[in-house]
Formats: sequence, structure tokens, C-alpha cells
Amino acid sequence: MKKIGFDADKYLEEQSQYILERVNHYEKLYLEFGGKLVDDKHASRVLPGFMENAKVKLLQKLKDQAEIIMCVYAGDIERNKIRGDYGITYDMDIFRLIDELRTYDLSVNSVVITRYSGQPAAKVFINKLEQRNIKVYTYQEIDEYPVNVEKIVSEEGFGINPYVETTKPIVVVTAPGPGSGKLATCLTQLYHESKMGRAAGYSKFETFPVWNIPLKHPLNIAYEAATVDLKDVNMIDSFHYDRYGTVAVNYNRDIETFPVIKRIIEKITGEESVYQSPTDMGVNRVGFGIINDDVVREASLQEIIRRYFHTLVAYKTGQTDEETVNRIKMIMEEVELKPEDRAVVVPAHNYAEKLSQDGEVISIIAIELEDGTMVTGRSSALMDASAAMLLNAIKVLAHIADDIPLLSPVILETIQKLKSDELHFTLKSLTASEVLIALAISAVTNPTAQVAYDQLAKLKDTQAHSTVILNKNDEQTLRKLGIEITCAPIFPSENLYYQ
Repeated sequence: MKKIGFDADKYLEEQSQYILERVNHYEKLYLEFGGKLVDDKHASRVLPGFMENAKVKLLQKLKDQAEIIMCVYAGDIERNKIRGDYGITYDMDIFRLIDELRTYDLSVNSVVITRYSGQPAAKVFINKLEQRNIKVYTYQEIDEYPVNVEKIVSEEGFGINPYVETTKPIVVVTAPGPGSGKLATCLTQLYHESKMGRAAGYSKFETFPVWNIPLKHPLNIAYEAATVDLKDVNMIDSFHYDRYGTVAVNYNRDIETFPVIKRIIEKITGEESVYQSPTDMGVNRVGFGIINDDVVREASLQEIIRRYFHTLVAYKTGQTDEETVNRIKMIMEEVELKPEDRAVVVPAHNYAEKLSQDGEVISIIAIELEDGTMVTGRSSALMDASAAMLLNAIKVLAHIADDIPLLSPVILETIQKLKSDELHFTLKSLTASEVLIALAISAVTNPTAQVAYDQLAKLKDTQAHSTVILNKNDEQTLRKLGIEITCAPIFPSENLYYQ
């Protein structure tokens, strides 16, 4: 059974009450939501017991008083920036987020396109949103933002951008990823609210780093590993310590920009800010939900190793630079971790070495089931390693003998023939998704296949490792099943392109 280190119910209660206390000071509170609003898988991995949709459930508790503004940087739309965990572009992620939030009966006010200057792809995106009756606002880039306070807090600064009409006391401002303009949107709204004589406030909701645990706690170091490409560094909040004499953890960007943000807020409101530190600005109470520190520490260490492998693969595929790789290696050294400290790594590579001849690359995936059992799958002419691993794993879970086939060879050969003869795929080996569809069809008439199919849910939260870089299709399929997969930074073949 998975060990729990976090009390989700306690957290939701404490967090919702704290936000309500903060909003009581204002007519309207603009609440910048950092990180993932929906499907916060990082938080659920490092805080076992944390619900990955906890933030949405939090908003559900506040839904009568809250509405949501989404921001996206026009430049990210223009260059088709990808959200790594889903493999979709930021504009498509906006659509996904709106759909998700609607299922929770949450109100999405509008989408703000930030730093917009007529980018063609952004124009198309705006048209798509408006055709679906979603309000869109465009913000121009403000010269000398955020350093020239006098200019930006003026009609030539925040005043050049429109006011987003809102009706509820809590306005959540969120985005698909960092650099989307959430803070600038909040401050623009504060400027307009002040011009209209309304008392509005700003707060920030960041889950990580956790301000009230030690700076070098693995949970906070795992945040550095997760944002290694952004070069975020956790630091002691010196403003907080100087003012209150207590230690609080924040990260470099918030600490560096705090003085200017404080001055901007004071310039907008004409009053001294109630915030004496960047930690003061935050409303995060996640640290109070930790109930087993040992479990959280171990989960965080494992997340650091996963991030290590993800970073090496990103470098190998040209998605990050050598500096980022060196940073993740330093983090691994700091917490005295080795790649082999991830349990599935050694079995996968040992099996590959056993099969390899003359240094050939062998694609193997090892998965650790909930009871600690290790199961492997290898690529073959019939199916790739992901597909083989899945079938082998569910057979073990269902106590089905290895020599009993789950799928008819005729069905598999027919699918292969379709791929090669009609769809003209270069690789005929069946992928994980293709094998799962074949299994689902077979389960209708084959009781043994049905028993195996019923085991798929037990793969959630299991750990797996591949000796080669997986294709996006297989990687996404495994992630959708809830399998935490890592890959060695090795290409499966010399081919530059294949289908």
C-alpha cells in the first residue's frame, strides 16, 4: 500500500480559510496562482496524499466568490511552446483547462493575451476563442516594466491595457506555464480598480517552495529540480527575517523583484503596503498538511532522480542546454543521490546488457509493481518495449501464466499489416496504445483477456524506466495510465525520423 505523507482534507480546509481571511481586507483580491491549477502531478508525487486536483477542489469550495482569468504570452503561442507533461501547445492547453474547469462548475471570466503585438498565430487563437464565445483581452508590452515605477503606474503604463470586467471578490489569475504575464495582469487590474476608487489587493499562491520547512529539505530541493530550466534557486527570505526575526523560504525571482513590486503596489494604492516580505504576499498553507515527514522526504528524493533523467533526455533531444544539465547534476550531488537509487533503473539496464551484442542498443522497460515485484518488457518485431511491458505486468497482476497469450496472433498481424500496407508506417511494431486497444477488443470475447484488462488500474502510481528514449505516443500512454516513467538519454536507433 502506498504510504501517505500528506493530509489533503486538512490542507483544503486550512487553505480555503486562509484565503477568505485575506480577501476580507479588500473589496476584491487578485490571487496569482503559480504552478499547475489542474493536474498538479509534481505536488502529488512529492507529497503522497496530495490530490493532483487539490487547487481546483479548493476553488470549488470558494466558487460562489471566485472567478478565473487565464493568461498566455503571445510569443509562446507564436512559437508553439509545448507543455511537456501533456505534449500539447500552450494555446491548446488553454482550451483543455477551460474544459476541465467547466466540469467542476467553475467560472472562467476571460483569456488575456499578454505582450500582444499582432502575432499571426495569436490572432488565429483569439479568433478561435471568440468563435466559442470566450472573452478575450489583449495586453501590450509595457516599456521598462517592471523597473520604471513612475512610468508603468500611469496611463502610459498599466493604463494602456484594458480593464477586465469582473464580478466576484476573488479573481484567480492563472496560466499554462511561467512567463505568461500573471503578475502584470494582476497589477494592471489593481491599477484600474484604484482609478475607479475600489480597494483591491494582490496575493500570490505558490505551492513551492514551501516557506515553513527548512531550506534544504528534499521537498524544497525537488522544486529546484523541477524548475531547473528556469534556474530557480531557493533562498532564505531576508526581508521576512529582517522584519519578523523568523526564517522563511522563498525563491530568487520573488525575493529579487519584491522591492519593486512593493513600490508598484504602494504607488497604485497611495498607501504603505501591508506586505513586508515576499512570503507575506503568499497564502500557501501546504506545509501544514504534511503528516509524515519521512514519507515526504523519500518521495521528494525519488522525484529529484526522475527530474534528473527528464533533464538528460531533454538535453539529448535538443530541448535544453548544457548549463541546465550541470545544474541538475549538482542537485543530485547535493542530496547524495545516484541514478541507481531509482529501483527500476538497474533491472532495466542489466537485462539490456545481457541481451546486447557488440554494443547494440536494446530497448527494455522495467516496472516495479505495488508489492515490489519487478517486471520487464523488451522490444521485438511484434511490439515495442512499452507494449510488451504492459502485457507482462498485467499478466503478473492477474496471475496468468507467461506462456498463455492474451491477444490472438491473427489480430496483431492484421494491425501490423494495416500499419505497413495502408498507413505506410516505417515501424510495424505495435505501440502501447495499439496493444491496449487490441486488448480491450479481445476482452469482449476472451475471459482471460478481460481478467488481464481489469488489472490496468493497478498500474497507477507505479514506477518504470526505459533503457532508451520513448516516442511521445508511448510516453503519453504510460503517463495516462499513471505510470511514472523515466528514460535513459539514449536514442533507440540511428534513424533521425520514423513513424
